[in-house]
Amino acid sequence: MPLISIRLIRRAEPTTREQEATLIAGVTKLMQDVLDELPQSVVVIIDEIDPDNWGEVGESFSVLRQRRAAA
Repeated sequence: MPLISIRLIRRAEPTTREQEATLIAGVTKLMQDVLDELPQSVVVIIDEIDPDNWGEVGESFSVLRQRRAAA
């Protein structure tokens, strides 16, 4: 049973249920097409991470996002 984890940094505009459903359907179809998996065997988990809980180069993504927006 494939377990697919999608991790997104939470954006100002939240991911809608419709977008999540589209991601789940698309990833399931991809697994079916590429690896010949049965759709009922594919599990997809979408995890949205607070940008303060993600960091690069020693700074939170919130700080980096603000800096990039100002540039």
